Amino acid sequence: MPTRMPPRRTLKYPKGRAAFAAVLCAALALPAGAGAAAPAASAPAERGAPTAPSAGSLPAAAPAAKGAAAEGAAAQGRAAQGLGATYDEAAGTIEFKVYSSRATRIDVYLYDKASGSQEKTSRQLTKDDATDVWSVTVDAGDLEQSHGIAGAVHYGYRAWGPNWPYDDAWTKGSDAGFRSDVDAEGNRFNPNKLLFDPYARELSHDPRTPGHDTEDVYATGPQHRTADSGPQAPKGIVLPEDGTGTGTKPTGALKDDVLYEVHLRGLTKNDASVPEDERGTYRGAARKAGELAELGVTAVEFLPLQESQNDANDADPESTAEDNYWGYETLNFFAPDRRYAADRSPGGPTREFKAMVRAFHDAGIKVFADVVYNHAGEGGPHDESDKNTYNLFSQRGLDNPAYYSLTADRQSPVDNTGVGGNVNTRGAAGRQLILDSLAYWKDSLGVDGFRFDLASVLGNTCEHECFRYDRDDPGTALSGITEALPPRPAEGGPGTDLVAEPWALGEGTYQVGNFPAGWAEWNDRFRDTFRRDQNRLGSEEVTPGQLATRLAGSSDLYGDDGRHPWNSVNFMVAHDGFTLADLYRCNDKDNSQAWPYGPSDGGSDNNISWDQGGGAAAQRQAARNGMAFQMLSAGTPMMTGGDEHLRSLKCNNNPYNLDSDANWLQHGPDADQKTFHAFTQRMIAFRKAHPSLRPSGFYSGSDGNGNGMPQLSWHTPSGGAPDEAYWSDPDKHALGWRVDGTELGDPADALYVAYNGWSEDVEFTLPSPGEGKQWYVVTDTDAAAEGPDQVASPGSEKLLGGEGAVRSVQGRSALVLIAK
Repeated sequence: MPTRMPPRRTLKYPKGRAAFAAVLCAALALPAGAGAAAPAASAPAERGAPTAPSAGSLPAAAPAAKGAAAEGAAAQGRAAQGLGATYDEAAGTIEFKVYSSRATRIDVYLYDKASGSQEKTSRQLTKDDATDVWSVTVDAGDLEQSHGIAGAVHYGYRAWGPNWPYDDAWTKGSDAGFRSDVDAEGNRFNPNKLLFDPYARELSHDPRTPGHDTEDVYATGPQHRTADSGPQAPKGIVLPEDGTGTGTKPTGALKDDVLYEVHLRGLTKNDASVPEDERGTYRGAARKAGELAELGVTAVEFLPLQESQNDANDADPESTAEDNYWGYETLNFFAPDRRYAADRSPGGPTREFKAMVRAFHDAGIKVFADVVYNHAGEGGPHDESDKNTYNLFSQRGLDNPAYYSLTADRQSPVDNTGVGGNVNTRGAAGRQLILDSLAYWKDSLGVDGFRFDLASVLGNTCEHECFRYDRDDPGTALSGITEALPPRPAEGGPGTDLVAEPWALGEGTYQVGNFPAGWAEWNDRFRDTFRRDQNRLGSEEVTPGQLATRLAGSSDLYGDDGRHPWNSVNFMVAHDGFTLADLYRCNDKDNSQAWPYGPSDGGSDNNISWDQGGGAAAQRQAARNGMAFQMLSAGTPMMTGGDEHLRSLKCNNNPYNLDSDANWLQHGPDADQKTFHAFTQRMIAFRKAHPSLRPSGFYSGSDGNGNGMPQLSWHTPSGGAPDEAYWSDPDKHALGWRVDGTELGDPADALYVAYNGWSEDVEFTLPSPGEGKQWYVVTDTDAAAEGPDQVASPGSEKLLGGEGAVRSVQGRSALVLIAK
């Protein structure tokens, strides 16, 4: 995710999200984090890791607007009352419910069209003082007979409050009743701005469209406050109950999953095998379920699917700065994005999304949604020269202090993400909105798990004025999510897979290793350790001990609080930053190139990348090692869509704005790409065939069954056990490790990996494969072995020898053996 969003109007990222680690520490080496604990199986913990910033140095929490008990009771009431627009078919009525603790009047405006016309009628809502929920019930038949709303009902709210109280003289486009754009409490009510329902199940369109590509009408301030946004504004759509099923949910353990992170539109937009009108849609993605299952994927993790500003995206190279391809600017937390639907009629996106989920479920694949609850698409000032010119789309115009964290003077948002003002995740309204949204996506739309963008904001214990993370505080959204969506058990079964991106930009937000029990985390320590080992030897120190800690599941991060290796999501690349191929092809980013590969602004300048000296064979070899590290390590591997084909973006490391054929996945790969696909597919299959690579607990360094082999043992190339000097020596670049399959339910007695990170060949003396067994070669990542059968299919492995056999492992390659 990009590091920073500028004013909401421009929708471009001046710095790439990949720059986080560069900001958090001087280099993307070992970012600041919690102190290391002793790793499993005698691997030394990583050394020299600084500690995280102390929360004690941050300001104290600001007092809440209401008492905590009152806010909590109100939140429970809202959850029970079902906010949003509910159509009761039997009664023929529509009930509208919306929350605001500070409004003094709210009206719902009803339309027969999405845009371009005035409302057909409006109704005043009544407030329940106990819950701060406003509601009104409308007769659907009367809407048709008296007001001509015969099709889908579109609606929005107009709200008045302390800074703009209701005045009988007010009409649309007037300033009657106006006192200020913002008052001392942070209220920003403006009845000239039609607000869409935060709980709307679908939206009609985005604030900007190709026909209306400006946000001036939504802005406040002296130039814009009287502009009526009603005809142009996005509107909620009243939907009947939908019976589309999502199939039987897979319940496999996260430790057994292989995650595939991909952009839904990009997955099929270039795919000629998909009907043209389905490319880039939920329906098109459903057609790829079988193909991904064949690759070995068990969970597809889609970049944001909730409505965001992308209606105005196009293929015009002059407008790339305005495009929002990735979708990390959420407009509505319930509505599936219509742009990804082949059927965009009212109700179509919801039905089509659920049908897609069913297709993946039928293929045995979980569906994860990348969700953005830390900031929202209403963004910062509309005009940087006038801090009062904020856009009003939804929550900000309904109850700004309830939904957003504000500065001490309540005039501006608190921004700990670097991409927009924090959602008030500590406040009852914001917290409940998040919980209700997650429940809807899980229970109604069928989603199996969530990846939480910049997730440390969810653990904020401050409503306003400050940021202070506490994973154990029961009042945070983080605790609420953990309680409301119990994490899936270690061995699988009912539950929700919860994955955190455990950092943001602001002070105190780097929380790798510090999320609650049951939560998995993107592990940048894994990423950076192996990147440095592959691409920085000679300029940065990497010790065998650091490699061993990451290979064994990062016990220093997850073993001290009762978590497990699978809580570490092991990845080499993600959507932001270089692709896997470019990590080993590019020395520097090149984001200024012409369309369709650019231009994109921002992006980290410190990617720990290297072109391997410029040779294509060496670059592919490095990519094989990167893929192998993920598949051979304890933890949960995550690959990025297209990496199985060595997808390249020609060194653009921040393509957030490129809704282009270069950024969509390529299909019909060349011979080298097909060979790498075969390598990836077989490495995934090898991982899935061997439970010893997927432990639910940290490896033991002891012999549990008396067969002479510890669960996990480490070896120097000469075959001995590393001593402390070897573990901590940055000039040692070779390491072997053996896993005892007999203790871990593995069909193989043992597995052994010899890794040589040095540029020259190293001879490895092999340890015992177990009594009566021999070592057989599964794969050698060296360039000389490259080919469609570089990973041997089961039963075709070639004999190498037994204990004491010597094998020369080529420079920068890994040898994988199985005992038979």
